[in-house]
Amino acid sequence: MSTPSSATCPEDSVHAILAKHRLDAHRDVWRQRVEQVTPDDVEAALRSPPGAYQLMKLLALVSPAAEAYLEPMAERAHQLTVQRFGRTVRLYAPLYLSSYCVNRCQYCGFNRDNDFARIRLSIDEALAEAEWLAAEGFRDLLLVTGEDRGFVTVPYLAELAKRLRDKFSFIGAEIYQLTASQYGQLFDAGIEGITLYQETYDRGTYARYHLAGPKADYDRRLRGPDDFAGAGMREIGLGALLGLADWRLETLTLGEHAFYLFRRYWQSRVSFSFPRLRPACGVPRDAFPHLVSDRNLVQMMLALRLCFADAGLVLSTREPAGLRDRLVRLGITKMSAGSRTNPGGYSRPQTGSEQFQVEDTRSPSAIAQMLNRQGLDPVWKDWDRAVAGV
Repeated sequence: MSTPSSATCPEDSVHAILAKHRLDAHRDVWRQRVEQVTPDDVEAALRSPPGAYQLMKLLALVSPAAEAYLEPMAERAHQLTVQRFGRTVRLYAPLYLSSYCVNRCQYCGFNRDNDFARIRLSIDEALAEAEWLAAEGFRDLLLVTGEDRGFVTVPYLAELAKRLRDKFSFIGAEIYQLTASQYGQLFDAGIEGITLYQETYDRGTYARYHLAGPKADYDRRLRGPDDFAGAGMREIGLGALLGLADWRLETLTLGEHAFYLFRRYWQSRVSFSFPRLRPACGVPRDAFPHLVSDRNLVQMMLALRLCFADAGLVLSTREPAGLRDRLVRLGITKMSAGSRTNPGGYSRPQTGSEQFQVEDTRSPSAIAQMLNRQGLDPVWKDWDRAVAGV
């Protein structure tokens, strides 16, 4: 896949920034640099102002040499998170709308080639799922769908958001990519945050795992956060699917992307998610050579917190309960609870195939109790539209 030309990418675009640093392809020089980091480099990074971003600082903190410094990194990350966010952790739930998808992503259970009974929720059925979540206490909702443009249309999403906004204080969406004007329509309807994973920032790897469909266009995908941030979205969700490429190099590129967005869209909050490959329909885990260990997942989270003081760190139910309990004090600001990753899965638990296998199956109340035991405050709602005059 070719790099976009300078005629289509201004010098200050994220495409140009990644190409300039050679972080989107031909990453061998960065692989060498990360291996050459010394303990002195790591200690210098730890002495730098906490929460301030520099590419070479992030390089030191994700290096093999930094693995011996996880304890002091964890202490600093915890202190920084408490300073910026207090002891609160927002709780949210995903609401899946459709398991239909036109893309051929080799890591996803919704891959169009997979043969299973797919489900679409009508707006009324989606509202019934939302009622179930509201009864559990949730006021922070994430709408999720495969790329099913013919059914989950922009008018569908806008109508659903309008009917949900009186019951939920925050509505986000993790959906197929739209245009800037379409994101504006969703913002006007009540959707205030968009999550769009690049999946992998390495062009060659991206082409290998995205075989067909609109999502196969790397450059279009990379433009997405600019489009929805420019539409006024309050929350910009980023992430790489951990397991597709070298996690250390993905973290460096993710950091550069986030720093670009922080500078350009300073009114919005940027958040990082850390999805690791999970078992799913038609997805053999042995086909992915870059699976990330628990220890390296921790290192990635700590490194990003120490470079981005005000970023949200999001942890999903992809991770097992014991690990989530340990991670929550290391900088996490938002986590899902009681999640179902199949449309209709809350009111009809055995309905349809999941996008991926959920590991932490505890109820929302059990998650809240766990947070309380750790001296943390579960927050079901931390934003009120009345405050903003919406």
